[in-house]
Amino acid sequence: MSHTTDVVVTGLGATTPLGGDVKSTWAAALAGESGARPFEEDWSERYGIPVQFAATLKVKPEEVLERPELKRMDPSAQYAIVAAREAWADAGSPEVDGERLGAVVSSGIGGIWTTLDGWDVLREKGARRVLPMTVPMLMPNSPVAYVSLEFGAKAGAHALVSACASGAEAIGYGVDMIRAGRADVVIAGGTEATIHPMPIAAFAASRTLSLRNDDPQGASRPYDVDRDGFVIGEGSGVVVLESAEHAAARGARVYARIAGVGLSADGYHITSPEPSGDGQIRAMRSALRESGVTAPEVVHVNAHATSTVVGDLIEARSIRGVLGDDADHVALSATKSMTGHLLGGAGALETIFTVLALHERQAPPTINVSSPDPELVLDLVRDTPRALPAGDIAAINNSFGFGGHNVALVVTSA
Repeated sequence: MSHTTDVVVTGLGATTPLGGDVKSTWAAALAGESGARPFEEDWSERYGIPVQFAATLKVKPEEVLERPELKRMDPSAQYAIVAAREAWADAGSPEVDGERLGAVVSSGIGGIWTTLDGWDVLREKGARRVLPMTVPMLMPNSPVAYVSLEFGAKAGAHALVSACASGAEAIGYGVDMIRAGRADVVIAGGTEATIHPMPIAAFAASRTLSLRNDDPQGASRPYDVDRDGFVIGEGSGVVVLESAEHAAARGARVYARIAGVGLSADGYHITSPEPSGDGQIRAMRSALRESGVTAPEVVHVNAHATSTVVGDLIEARSIRGVLGDDADHVALSATKSMTGHLLGGAGALETIFTVLALHERQAPPTINVSSPDPELVLDLVRDTPRALPAGDIAAINNSFGFGGHNVALVVTSA
């Protein structure tokens, strides 16, 4: 297997509907647990929202952050800080000149809690009661700004916005920063905090959310014939990327390599994927070409697979189109069946799952698939983890977003 990149993953961090850190999240994923729960508040009844559940955080930020931190950050930034601190510590808190340290943390929607709360305050109490920190809290670059401030990242602080592909694109941008020689170490990932009645009502109006109110934990069911939409989730995933040379010089543990980054746009529709999968195919092929990985070397794919009726099958056909007959020996996982859809945080969390799958040689399961769609043309890992082969192996993580954004990351074993 040839590698064209020297960017490795040395730290992992997360806060998710499955757990307050990577260890608990990964254990719950391997156990096939669902993070979906009924709303704690009566939003559905109060506002007439047809959805009554979501994949909310397992550990609330109030349990791990100080009160001043909670007051000055939107929840999207709070989640990012929790994940970044874990990732940094997991990487061994590398000693690096701030001018060689970058940060790329994205959100698909940004500080919507701050935006809507601020609007409510303005309407109900007047302009004098609007908080002076409102704009620094609502801006979509707020999470990465706080991450860069905390860790002294001066090589660049970026927040790419590409809807549900944002977290994966952030990691891809971090890889590019290191390859371009702009940084030796980059903290990269995604975050989202949209468990609020307004965006849930809007997603419900667009008929993209599951309505299985009587069975929240069974609602996210990618590739099942009875799938009816995604379960909205919240949380953050952050990784520490490092040049292989820098990691080796300090004796860092290496989980895996990010060997290829593929980006494309559909140029087709604001919410629907291009039916032939052309954009998705181009993203995956680009990532493979950049990595030097060939189709027979790919043993695992973590699919975007949100559980929408059309989107899942378009992606499955795209994967088959890229890998051809080699897709027959690929273990396909759809982890949103357990985590729900973290929107801008999804691609980063699923990159962590992909990294751990290679590191621990276990592909996580897909739950809630009682009747697989007969049009599924891939080997889906169902209910329990599947062992991955020894030796040099590779995997693909797919992330796609409204607007036709497509990101594929090729990950190889260390």
